[in-house]
Amino acid sequence: MFDRVERLIGKENLNRIKNTNILLVGIGGVGGMCLETLVRNGIENITLIDFDTIDISNLNRQVITFNDNIDEKKVNEATKFCNRINPNCNIKTYDLFLDETNIEELLESNKFDYVIDACDSIKTKKLIITNCIKRKIKFISCMGTGNKIDPSKLEITDIRNTANDPLARIIRKFVKDLKIKSKVMVVSSIEVPIKKDKDILSMSMVPNTAGILLASYIINTIIEIKK
Repeated sequence: MFDRVERLIGKENLNRIKNTNILLVGIGGVGGMCLETLVRNGIENITLIDFDTIDISNLNRQVITFNDNIDEKKVNEATKFCNRINPNCNIKTYDLFLDETNIEELLESNKFDYVIDACDSIKTKKLIITNCIKRKIKFISCMGTGNKIDPSKLEITDIRNTANDPLARIIRKFVKDLKIKSKVMVVSSIEVPIKKDKDILSMSMVPNTAGILLASYIINTIIEIKK
């Protein structure tokens, strides 16, 4: 199944990918595409966290969502989705909201090599940043993808270099206020948000591309391809 991957990056690098243990927080538009990209490129050990159920409004952008699984738990459907691609996947799930009551125990009881933040909660994003830095766990966080339609404006960068991203502005201030010196790598878009509604709206192009970028950062870091 991974013949073309192995021929491109080598057997040793493919084995590194297969043996990496990843925590993915959030399986929405961003997280779902990130998950698919990880699995299709050889990642087998993945822990998923999401407390939500699939809604019909998710159909326009979330890859694990279909008309026949509306109202099902996202962690369960994501597991089925992964196993349909690669039955050798070792998927562990937590049907919960990651917060200050459970994050420390979760990180202490699991040996994660990388944490990917694809959730919507600003509070959870802050907890992921501080706890990963504290435990020296490599991580990357997705910033805002709503109200944007140009995936070419997405980039992988340090939080301090972000612009035109309201969510990143909040996290940037948080990092500054805590005097965090280490890099805080994120996926963020420099596109100016489109404001046509009181709600945050989205099409599939930007969140799904952001998910691919999250996965690419992790995979390229594992095999030591720096960009």
